[in-house]
Amino acid sequence: MVSTALPYYVAIKNSAMKKALYLIIATTMVVAQAKAKKWSLDSCISYAIEHNTEVQQRILSAYEGELDINEAKSRFLPNISAYASQSFNFGRALTADNTYANRNTNSFGVGAQLSLPIFQGLKAIRNLEYSKMSMRALLEQVEASKDDVTLNVTGQYLQALYTRELLDVAKIRLEISNNELARRKELLKAGKIPELDIYEAEAQVSQDELAVINALNDSDMALLDLAQLLNLADLDNFDIADLDEANLPLISPDDIFTTALLNNHAIQAGRINNEAAQKYVEIAKSGYIPTLSFSAGLGTNYYKTSGLFNDSFGQQMRHNFAKSIGFSLNVPVFDAFATRNSVRRAKARLSSAALQLEESHNQLYKAINQAYAQAVAAEKKLTAAEKALEATEAAFHAMEVKYSNGRANATEFEKAKADYITSLAESVQAKYEAILRSRILNFYNKE
Repeated sequence: MVSTALPYYVAIKNSAMKKALYLIIATTMVVAQAKAKKWSLDSCISYAIEHNTEVQQRILSAYEGELDINEAKSRFLPNISAYASQSFNFGRALTADNTYANRNTNSFGVGAQLSLPIFQGLKAIRNLEYSKMSMRALLEQVEASKDDVTLNVTGQYLQALYTRELLDVAKIRLEISNNELARRKELLKAGKIPELDIYEAEAQVSQDELAVINALNDSDMALLDLAQLLNLADLDNFDIADLDEANLPLISPDDIFTTALLNNHAIQAGRINNEAAQKYVEIAKSGYIPTLSFSAGLGTNYYKTSGLFNDSFGQQMRHNFAKSIGFSLNVPVFDAFATRNSVRRAKARLSSAALQLEESHNQLYKAINQAYAQAVAAEKKLTAAEKALEATEAAFHAMEVKYSNGRANATEFEKAKADYITSLAESVQAKYEAILRSRILNFYNKE
């Protein structure tokens, strides 16, 4: 009898089958690793910045700024053009002796022209400087948009961790209720409590199970919101890791403001825009300055008139060859106040940029002081919540002992349990609020 395993073994030995088998194994391992992977806060921030549409739009704007610089540089280069023309005339035309006659003519011309700006009233130089400043401002705006993404992702990441810990709190409460239900069932078997106590315990377990389901939904939704904030395509295998870092130290708001004025990208963009607005005023004033340009040209033509003797095409092209050079000076005398109005608009733009920069300073100062006050309050709240949790936990364990020994009733036990669970939830909330506030405050202090 031939073994049925032999054909299968022979097939596996085939190289194509081996490759397919290896591919299946590798794919399985990758999928398993993807499911086991937990995103850190840094990886979430990096991914969000890379895939955020607003950041990408800012990057495209910076690319357009680079093109503006190239265009400004191109204004120093000459313009060179070549031309060719062919024309035909039929019917009466003016002759050399100032009479009209019926003649057909055709002409052909070819040449090249060069125009070189020598002095443009400093406008080209100022345009180039303005374009470079605008480019720097656009790059700062790119970084400022990355900062916004970082803050948003950090807040949502901590929200996801917060809801996850609230789920753990709900599970702890359910576990306590299940233990109480099991204890009452034993007491019922011993005839020490009425059956009504079992129904009360079962009702409490049902309520706690519903609380766990609600907490699970909240946790899933917070994780989903974070995944959507990252613009993730695969939402099924997304999970995040816990934070290893403790609360960051609190720094004086004045010190943070001093650092932020030097390093905050939004402030830097506003400052550069203000400098660019000053340069824009100088560009407008360039309209008062004369300009000088140089031009040169080469050309030849061929002309033929019916009824008259005409040199050959080659002869005329050689004989009619001409060269020219010239200079052009343009002195502005009166341009219907166009330059004056441009200067006034540029100065208004400069005033607006200065006001925007001042407003940015004020908003940054307010934001830092508000973040500091919130961080201090969160630290105090966390300290108080930890003390309350320690006290309610000790009281609950003491009440458990009393209740188990019959020295406390169910109402006292439930109150102690509720106080402990409430303190546990408040402690979790205070913990993540303190982390968030300290991170926001230190975010303004980054160099």
